[in-house]
Amino acid sequence: MNKDFDYIIVGAGSAGCTLANRLSADPDCRVLLLEAGPRDWNPFIHMPAGLSKLVNFKSINWNYYTEPQAQLNNRKLYWPRGRVLGGSSSINAMCYARGHRSDYDDWQRLGNPGWGWSDVLPYFRRSQHQARGESELHGTGGPLAVSDLMHVNPLSEVFIQAAEQAGFARNRDFNGPAQRGFGLYQVTQRDGRRCSSAAAYLKPVRQRRNLVVRTRAQMLKLLIRGDGQVQGVRYRRRGITRSMHARREVLLCAGAINSPQLLMLSGVGPADMLRRAGIEVLLDQPSIGTNLQDHLDICTLTRCSQPVTYDQLNELKVGLQYFLHHTGEGTSNIAEAGGFLVSGLDRDDRPDVQMHFVPALLDDHGRNRLPGDGYTLHACPLRPESRGHIEIRSADPRQPPAIHANYLDEPHDLEMMLACVRLSREVLNQPAFKPFRGHEILPGEEFTDRAGLIKFIRAKAETIYHPVGTCRMGSDESAVVDPQLRVRGLSGLRVIDASIMPTLVGGNTNAPVIMIAEKAADLILGKTEADTVPRAVESEAA
Repeated sequence: MNKDFDYIIVGAGSAGCTLANRLSADPDCRVLLLEAGPRDWNPFIHMPAGLSKLVNFKSINWNYYTEPQAQLNNRKLYWPRGRVLGGSSSINAMCYARGHRSDYDDWQRLGNPGWGWSDVLPYFRRSQHQARGESELHGTGGPLAVSDLMHVNPLSEVFIQAAEQAGFARNRDFNGPAQRGFGLYQVTQRDGRRCSSAAAYLKPVRQRRNLVVRTRAQMLKLLIRGDGQVQGVRYRRRGITRSMHARREVLLCAGAINSPQLLMLSGVGPADMLRRAGIEVLLDQPSIGTNLQDHLDICTLTRCSQPVTYDQLNELKVGLQYFLHHTGEGTSNIAEAGGFLVSGLDRDDRPDVQMHFVPALLDDHGRNRLPGDGYTLHACPLRPESRGHIEIRSADPRQPPAIHANYLDEPHDLEMMLACVRLSREVLNQPAFKPFRGHEILPGEEFTDRAGLIKFIRAKAETIYHPVGTCRMGSDESAVVDPQLRVRGLSGLRVIDASIMPTLVGGNTNAPVIMIAEKAADLILGKTEADTVPRAVESEAA
């Protein structure tokens, strides 16, 4: 293989696949895409309901754990991240949610011109093929299929009715003029199949002669000259170490954990930390790995008195129907319904709590199978104040970094978690659930006072898989990347993934990461605008 490429993309996740598509559209531009994991051959990746099985396939998952969390009974929390073509978009629940429009205006106010809502909306639209048709807020003809669920469990409709009985509005489109309310999620699916970034952006262009994709490529380090010019990458594949060179740029798309880790392995990061790990310091950048944010989630589980959940499905029957016709329960994303609501505790009137309803019992990421039938309501605060960091342990790239999530370090975050439990119970106790409601499994009907609920939160809270922020974008000198996503202090290197987010968005993170990569492609190619669309529709702050 020729060792020279115009662009080398590290990580074939949501951002990497998007960039590979857009940059290789020029036949004179040679692009190398490197992924540590295997190809996305596993049939459970493509069958939406197969996500419940993916937790058992460690070959496509980084299987990270945090360090012991002081505010969560010193538990080490499980952090699954995709290690396969498509990255986490190949193993997630496919919910398409962009966050609140003001989240992006916040990014702009934090020193990132060009990242406000009116700036990023064209890229959301360009990426999308909205099954409902084109509008001011939605696009058609893009690679990423966004559709309504083909199959909905009756309990998901009951959940939405219960939310209305609790006084919350019904919302048909969480990415419409208003985010607030309850409804069914739209999903990244095409014809009942998962539309991961690999399926959307990579598969249609794999035959381009100027695009080379290499899986099972374990990154070792970036190749950096003494003057700070990033020349390429070094990786190990099938026992052989290879060095590849980029004529233009290296694009780091490895995610909020692996992108800072690779920078540190290459001698770029907090100097004292690098020295402790036995790594020569090329550039002291104390902010790399800091600013880690994640959505912490708490689940309320209730026994169901009727056998209508997904707990007791005939898996053979479901599988046959799906693989023969792409219909039935196999097309469900499991987390079918949800909502965005205002707790009353936050600083403004944006929705600050998100819910995902699952018509099945889900404990410990599905790894703890509970007997019988039931339903689960996830709830998470959307804008946590606590901040963590990533710490490299060793110069060995096979050694996972230490994840210091620091959940609930800020007292406000605990108050928000208590509000999540209260609001979850409020919805689940509505009359709509009466024909189906058994006893509450978690937290349990005996937990009603503040002390008991805090004990429950510390024992059971888990991630809902949205880590961001560890290579923060900004105009200040302490930011890791500038608003063009170029790494400060180096040349020829950009970071393009969730790690560049200054703050968490109020929703799921997959769609925003694809947006970031779409915009980054234009920045790299020197374009100023993706397409001409009306500015975002004016609406209430909801």
